Amino acid sequence: MNRNHSSDKPILVTGAGGLVGRQLVRRLSEQQRSVLAIDRFSSVTEEGIEIQECDLGDVHRLHAIAQQGIDSVVHCAAYSGPMVARDAPYSMVQVNIVGTANMLELARIHNARRFVYCSSTSAYGVTERPPVMEDSTLRPASLYGASKVASEYITTAYANQYGLSAASIRLSWVYGPGRTTPCVIRTMIEDALAKRPTKMPFGSDFPRQFIYVDDAVDGLVKALDAPTLPRSTYNVTGNTQTTLEQVADFVRAVFTDAVIELQPGPDPVDEFQEKFSIEAARRDLGYEPRVALEQGIRAYANWIAMAQRKES
Repeated sequence: MNRNHSSDKPILVTGAGGLVGRQLVRRLSEQQRSVLAIDRFSSVTEEGIEIQECDLGDVHRLHAIAQQGIDSVVHCAAYSGPMVARDAPYSMVQVNIVGTANMLELARIHNARRFVYCSSTSAYGVTERPPVMEDSTLRPASLYGASKVASEYITTAYANQYGLSAASIRLSWVYGPGRTTPCVIRTMIEDALAKRPTKMPFGSDFPRQFIYVDDAVDGLVKALDAPTLPRSTYNVTGNTQTTLEQVADFVRAVFTDAVIELQPGPDPVDEFQEKFSIEAARRDLGYEPRVALEQGIRAYANWIAMAQRKES
């Protein structure tokens, strides 16, 4: 047990097989902290950590898993973006909203020390003036974004009504090793490795605020360990705003023969958003992004190339 963390009870991580959850489990394990990892499908991480199968809707199994006691909950499980489950709105509500309510009730019943909800900047929808602060009006344009808003409000209500120490961490576009859902950075890298051109009918002038998966995990761990949580919501991003054409330039710096052609216009499944402020996370959590976008793209490219070699 890390001497900085005195509890001998495990930290329950949901969505432990996903992009952020898997890296979070690895980080906590490296810190020699006890982890109870669950996901919709069972698996074993590269470090040999068991991820137990448990659906967020199976409340009996959830409470059975937690019956030995838990220290905290970091809730990463969800449909993970506006591009996912677009034709399954009922399922989106059940997984993202009801699933969050089930985890909050579990945290309340089992007297969890802290509840950290993995939210998204999609909760804002289209934004107006930078910098975008946490108290800006939320206008989600997708059901995914609306599910994040609803889950944030339920999380805050549990904190206010039941005294649960909780916060929602609004992550921006997470990229890096382990991402399986659509990702423009991965598409550009995979195309470059295959010596085929990347052609997208949008994006050359469309801005995004990417965050490398390790920095996303940093934000969640900082929220987990902060002595107090003065706010109920925090923006956690890579603190840079770049167009997809600028992203393409970084990929071209890694693959000098890459052919990437982007047309102007917005991503059809994303909203235009001004730059988000991370000052609250800096001040209250001590969060600071460590991985610059160019550095992260190089690391991502190396990981993809290595994964492809293992498969061949």
